[in-house]
Amino acid sequence: MADLSVRPARTGADMDAFIKTAWAVQGDDPNWVPPLRKEVRDLLSPGHPFWARAERELFLAERGGRVVGRIAAIKDMAFIEHQHEQAGAWGFFECEHDPRTARALFDAAADWCRARGLAHMRGPLNPSTNYEIGMLVEGFDTPPTIMMTYNPIWYPELVEASGLVKEKDLYAFLFLHGHQPPEQVAKAVQRLRRNPAITVRHTTKATLNEDVRLMCRLFEESWKDNWGFTPMNPAEIDLMAKSLKPILVEKLAFILSYAGEPAAIALLLPDVNPLLKRLDGSIGLSGIFKYLLYRHEIRGTRVVLFGITPEYRKRGLPFVLLDYLLENVTRDPKYDYAEASWTLEDNDAINSLIEGFGGRRYKRYRIYRREL
Repeated sequence: MADLSVRPARTGADMDAFIKTAWAVQGDDPNWVPPLRKEVRDLLSPGHPFWARAERELFLAERGGRVVGRIAAIKDMAFIEHQHEQAGAWGFFECEHDPRTARALFDAAADWCRARGLAHMRGPLNPSTNYEIGMLVEGFDTPPTIMMTYNPIWYPELVEASGLVKEKDLYAFLFLHGHQPPEQVAKAVQRLRRNPAITVRHTTKATLNEDVRLMCRLFEESWKDNWGFTPMNPAEIDLMAKSLKPILVEKLAFILSYAGEPAAIALLLPDVNPLLKRLDGSIGLSGIFKYLLYRHEIRGTRVVLFGITPEYRKRGLPFVLLDYLLENVTRDPKYDYAEASWTLEDNDAINSLIEGFGGRRYKRYRIYRREL
């Protein structure tokens, strides 16, 4: 067997190889959804606003002149300062079905993090909790929704064989078209929705930039004390608003106010992954034609942001927000399903809320940790 080597990926050709590794490993899996190559390149480029407070090293594993795996090692100063935790991260992991290759990649990432004074590393974070995270460990029978990860069923085995252990699980819940909450829940919510102090405002493409900033502020207030949370910097928020505009459905982004004060937010995105599957990583001119031909295949949504500021949680707003969200999705003939993801396994309040409305947990993602 040819010798295995792991080296930093620092040239343009290396970046191409890093991106293409996903196709080499997962390209034949019918449930894998190829990302847009340009979006991956932009996210990993030093000019992306995430890297204003973070640094990374990309690694390639090679055997016999062929790339057989990849990983990114990350030091996120925004996370370290917010959480007061000397933690590194690993992400963008792809690997052939070989424990030796996986171990070599994780060792390279661990050495890099250790050299920067970090006490442990966790992942996959691609590159933080504000982006795609988690390794799928349950629910391999269906494709992922927009901005959720997917991986071969044997990836967890490779990770655990490399000395990493579970730190936290994340849940994804499913609601199907025509879903109705249990009768007792529906009656209670209808009483709450008659409260004149509770009002709803939808965002529009004209107000999107301003509304995304408000949503991120409310989301930060709602989630700032949760495991893994990192606030986005202003440039990241502006870039997110720009990227959302082409796919925003205005009725699926809304802000709840209580007595005139913004108190809760929800943002759902149409699940464009069936279209991304057809684009196979490149939009181009053919992508425009594919969009026109296959946009009818976009049949679902994903709840991307969902948050209620602490002072309003005991006034029934969590129930009103989720009911309003479902009303605008599960009874719309354009959509067959809505996914609520992700939630922390130990966030009993939100998990109980979703299950109380009849949501079915159907996927589980895992964050792994390795002490350094």
